[in-house]
Amino acid sequence: MKPRISYLLILIAMMFAGLYTAQAQDQKIGFYESDFILEQIPEYDGIQQQLNLLSSQWKEEAEELQQEISELEEDYEAKEILYTEEIRNQKQQEIAQKKKERERYLSQKFGPEGEYFSTQRELLEPIQRQVYTAVRAVAEDQNFDYVFDRSGDIYMVYANNEFNLNEDILLELGIELEDQ
Repeated sequence: MKPRISYLLILIAMMFAGLYTAQAQDQKIGFYESDFILEQIPEYDGIQQQLNLLSSQWKEEAEELQQEISELEEDYEAKEILYTEEIRNQKQQEIAQKKKERERYLSQKFGPEGEYFSTQRELLEPIQRQVYTAVRAVAEDQNFDYVFDRSGDIYMVYANNEFNLNEDILLELGIELEDQ
């Protein structure tokens, strides 16, 4: 009787595996490229220009700080032998302090919690929300089970262009592409 039970369990397991495989084959998977979608949205270009302007201003200020550091270092090297031990230490501390000031500035502006990324997040969030809403609407309208963003960290070796949702998402956002 035990062989019959194990045979029956194996048969049931195979049936469930077959059902799962059949169900998996019916799933519809699509993809889109968020970078491409964002580039088609007119407001995105303005946001990028704003961010570039901010970034270039901050980089310029960081370069000025670096120039001050270089001048202090050159001055120190030129006059080092004339300085007493006490003045030498003061000048070295002044240079070290200026370097710390520059590092703090760069971290404040470009660090992970810096102004650049918080401004970027603040400016892009409404557009990203619109894109997400459009992706969701297209996916639901066309009965997709899964939709992947091919612009990010997901690596897709192959994607049949038939399942590319870029144009549908742009249409959902009210943007029509010119023939490319």
